[in-house]
Amino acid sequence: MQSASFLPRTALVLDDHAGARGWLAAAVATAFPDAVCIQAATVADACRHIAAQPFDLALLDLNLPDGSGLDLLARLQAQQPPALCVIATIYDDDEHLFSALQRGATGYVLKEQSRDALATMLRGMVEGQPPLSPAIARRLLRQFAAPTPVAKTINPLTPRESEALALIGKGFSVAQAAAALAVSHHTAHDYVRSIYRKLAIASRAEAAIAARELGLA
Repeated sequence: MQSASFLPRTALVLDDHAGARGWLAAAVATAFPDAVCIQAATVADACRHIAAQPFDLALLDLNLPDGSGLDLLARLQAQQPPALCVIATIYDDDEHLFSALQRGATGYVLKEQSRDALATMLRGMVEGQPPLSPAIARRLLRQFAAPTPVAKTINPLTPRESEALALIGKGFSVAQAAAALAVSHHTAHDYVRSIYRKLAIASRAEAAIAARELGLA
């Protein structure tokens, strides 16, 4: 993270949806009124901008028509190491989150908050605070908290929930579990949501552990 003197003069916003690009650019303008913000809709377009000028800050979507924001993150790290890269996405799962952080993302924000809330997070970078949506911060804290023990002799789940957990513990997706249980995707999703609530877990990895501890996998 940059020092407290960090104030971006140039920012790059990468998102293939015009509305999302405008929202992100507006948040940057609110946080850093003097920064010049360049918008790109594709990885290729963003690469052309990177080749033309340096950037202090980049807000990157993950899924683009021609690749991923992670591709651009890697390019920025190689060509413009001082640039701070923040992922702005709809994905709040462990796989996307930890992949981005492991590749060097400075922050990870969800597109579910207001422009002003995002601007506040971005301004926090001046003081060395990584921009993280509240849900993402909670997910990170859970990863480092002591695991919640699951009783081996008491199974709080219904029989169908137990079947669903056994499948999830074997690596089945929700759609695959729905097919195996001969239920709708919506019903299978409800099972998984109830399982996570009852067992106080929040990821597929924790579900697999719980399934083993309950003797279901």
